[in-house]
Amino acid sequence: MPNPQFTKPWRGIPREQIHWNPTVHDEACIGCGTCVTGCNRLVYRFDYERKKPVVVDPLNCMVGCTTCANTCPAHAIEFPPIESILALEQRADVHHATEDDLIARRDVLAWPGHVPHPDRLLTLRVEALEDVAPDVRRVVLAPAREGDCFCEFVPGQYLELFPPAADRVSRAYSVANLAAGDGRVELHVRRVEGGRFTAWVFGDMKVGDTLQARGPLGAFTMRSAPGVPLLFVAGGVGFAPVHALIAQQLRQDPERDMRLVWGVADASQFYALDEIDALVGRARALRVVLAAQSGLPPAAPTRAAVVGTVIDALAADRTAWAGRDVYAAGPPPMLRRLAAFFAAERIAPSRLHFDAYGT
Repeated sequence: MPNPQFTKPWRGIPREQIHWNPTVHDEACIGCGTCVTGCNRLVYRFDYERKKPVVVDPLNCMVGCTTCANTCPAHAIEFPPIESILALEQRADVHHATEDDLIARRDVLAWPGHVPHPDRLLTLRVEALEDVAPDVRRVVLAPAREGDCFCEFVPGQYLELFPPAADRVSRAYSVANLAAGDGRVELHVRRVEGGRFTAWVFGDMKVGDTLQARGPLGAFTMRSAPGVPLLFVAGGVGFAPVHALIAQQLRQDPERDMRLVWGVADASQFYALDEIDALVGRARALRVVLAAQSGLPPAAPTRAAVVGTVIDALAADRTAWAGRDVYAAGPPPMLRRLAAFFAAERIAPSRLHFDAYGT
């Protein structure tokens, strides 16, 4: 019988709606019993006559756990693709359930010690707001106190923002501009259906509001040697850190051979096209491709257009990536597909630089 202790909702989703449990391949199984005795949730029982494990209570299985498969000496256990769980983790209600659980069980989960954080925690003031696409808002933040400044951030890094409600966990957003010495940072915030932070950004945030920020953070920064050809791939508001990286390279070497492939779900979601055209105008060898899964990307002499995904655009033109170092930022599902594409093309992992958290 499934154990109610183990079958309670996972991040607010009823356990029976989540397909996650092991499958045993009898032809490969050697009947050692490692999976049966190693699972404390009693997902398995043992058929002593056949000397084989049997999955009896699949709902007892911890979502995301693959310990039994990892320790099976015959590699006889298979789980559904982890992408199914990663897709659930992108949902706003799952984020909120995790956040609510942290708050509700603070007395149990709180660590009484304290490790000094190596990054600066500053108060920033909302200086400007602009809706640049149907679901994208450009937010400019400036230091609220004289002398406070994220003045030395590196293009590609992000800030950890703390919403006004003190009991909410932080959100991370990439910086879209180059450091100018005055501490101003530009963020591109995408509206998330049901998202608590973006509900504030799009509904209640106003110029003059303040919030705390920690940073700069992240290692998604330029790692390539001077002169190496570059490919930048952006998905949605993943354009923010990519824009900053391209601007940095144009400042240092306007002759550098670079490509940008930017993809969105619908062509109406493209924004900052005038900024792209300005970058192309300053560069000697920057080529831009816009890819939209629905609708036709805006045409211009300075950029090509593809109906499809960024993968479609890359598959159609090998010169866009062959021999280049790659810098990619965007939603985690896009980054996983991109990683699979480059792995199939045998691109060395050392040439691939992906945004660690996505936007």
